[in-house]
Amino acid sequence: MTTFKQEWTLEAALKILQHPTVDSQIWASAVEWLLIYGPPEIQELLTQASTHATGERFPHLKPQRYGPDGSPCYDLAELAQALGISEEEARMQLLEKEIKHGIQHGFSEDDTTTLQ
Repeated sequence: MTTFKQEWTLEAALKILQHPTVDSQIWASAVEWLLIYGPPEIQELLTQASTHATGERFPHLKPQRYGPDGSPCYDLAELAQALGISEEEARMQLLEKEIKHGIQHGFSEDDTTTLQ
């Protein structure tokens, strides 16, 4: 079985991002890979773009805490509501990403710090 990390290379993912007519699912997968496994400078650019897009699309959605790496953490119920899905569906999607990536994405209050 191929792991998600093995599905892409840096060159392939970057090529997909530059393609003018690529399928949106493939594009999203390449971005996801770059956010997790790409070089730090690309991760930073994509994180900034994601933060901007979240603010534009969901202006009422604000991070509640910060994760161990300093990334913003949102309330799962608020995320689910903003996305128009149930909290259980949001929880399932988060768990699927954790399994797919082999990385913890969901954190409890004990794992995060409050906003200053």
